[in-house]
Amino acid sequence: MAQRLPRPHRDDVRIALAGLLGGLLIWGVGLGTRTAGDPLVLLDGRWLILPPLVVTAGCELLRRIRPRTALLVGTAALTVDVLTRGNLVTVVMFTDLVYAAVLYGPPATARRVPWITGLLSVAAAIVPLAVWRVPEALLIGVVVGIVAFTPAATGLIVRNHRDAAVSARLRAEQTALLAELDRTQAVTSERARMARELHDLVANHLSAIAIHSTAALSLDDPDTSKRALGVIRENSVAGLAEMRRLIGILRDSGGDLEPTASPTLDSLGTLVDGARANGLDITLDTNANANSDHAALPAPVELAAYRIVQESLTNALKHASPGRVSVALTRRDCSLSVAVTSPYGDHAGPRAPGSGAGLVGMRERVALLGGTFTAGPDGAHWAVRAVLPLTEAEREGGGEGV
Repeated sequence: MAQRLPRPHRDDVRIALAGLLGGLLIWGVGLGTRTAGDPLVLLDGRWLILPPLVVTAGCELLRRIRPRTALLVGTAALTVDVLTRGNLVTVVMFTDLVYAAVLYGPPATARRVPWITGLLSVAAAIVPLAVWRVPEALLIGVVVGIVAFTPAATGLIVRNHRDAAVSARLRAEQTALLAELDRTQAVTSERARMARELHDLVANHLSAIAIHSTAALSLDDPDTSKRALGVIRENSVAGLAEMRRLIGILRDSGGDLEPTASPTLDSLGTLVDGARANGLDITLDTNANANSDHAALPAPVELAAYRIVQESLTNALKHASPGRVSVALTRRDCSLSVAVTSPYGDHAGPRAPGSGAGLVGMRERVALLGGTFTAGPDGAHWAVRAVLPLTEAEREGGGEGV
C-alpha cells in the first residue's frame, strides 16, 4: 500500500494562496519582469506566464513535507518562467522554496544547496562577463545570488540556530534527569545508612533483652531471674538512650544539636565488657599498630571495623553455642583485617530470632570501602572476616568476597 502524503501545514496553504492571488493580480494588470521585445523571451504569450505561477504556488504546499521535491519542481517552473515575460511573484516564491529546502530538508540537502547556489552565482557572473566583455554582465550573477544563494544562506543560519537550541534543550533535560537520579540515589543510600546504624545501635541490646527474658521465664530460680532482670534493665536503658540520640539527630533540622562522635576502636574494650556481662566468653586480640595514636586509622574504616565487631558479637550472643568467642584485629601496611569466630551449632540455651539483616549491613559497609567480606561456617566455628583498605587506591581496586 502506497504511503499517504501528509497534509500541508496551514501556514504553507496561506503562503500558496497569497502567492497565487498576488501573481494573478500582477498578471491581470499586465506587469512582467520583461517586455515582449526582450531577446530572452522565447515563449511570448500573455497566458504562458500562468503555468509557472500555478506550479510554483503548488510547490509552496510541499515546502515542509517534501522540501526537496518542491525545490526541484520549482526550479523547473522558474526556468520556464525565465523563458516567458515572467512574473515577479513566481521568483519570490522560488526564493522561499530554496529557504524551505535548507531549513526543513535533510541534513545533506541543507549542506549542498548553499554550495550549489553559491557556485551558480559565481558562474552566472563570470561566464556572461567572459562572453560579452561588459561590466553589466556581472549583474546576472548578482541577481542569481539574490534569488538563490541569499535564501539558502539564510535558511542555513536559521537551521543552525534551531539545532543549537534543540541541543541545548536536550542537554538541559539530561542534566535534570541526572540530577533526579543523583537525588534518588542519595536518598536510597541515606536510607540504607540509617537502617544499618539503627540495626547496629539497637540490635545488640534487644538481643540481650530477648535472651535474658527467656531465661528468666524458663528458669525457676529467683537469683537467676533477678540477675536476668538487671541485665534486661541495663540493656533497655542503653537501647532507649541510643534510640533517643538517633531520633534527635534525625529531627534536628536547624543544627542546634552537637554531632555525635562515631565509635572508635578505642571503645572496643567497653563493647567487649558489655558482651561479657551478657554472658559471652570473649578474647580480644588487637595488633599493636591497629589503634595506636601515632598511626591513626581513617574514620570510615575505624567505624566499619567497630560495627563489624559489634554485630558479630550480637550474632554470637543470639546464635552461637557455648564456648569462647575470639575477636582479632590486625593492621598491615595498607589494610585492616577483622576476624571474629564463635562456636557454630545449636545450643540448649535461650536464643533470639535473627533476620540476617546484620550480615547484609556488614557486607554493605565493607563494599562501600572497597574491601572484602566473608561470613560462614569454618569447621566447628562460625567465622566473620573482613579486610578494609586504608588508602583510596586500595579501595578503588578492592572487591567484596562471597
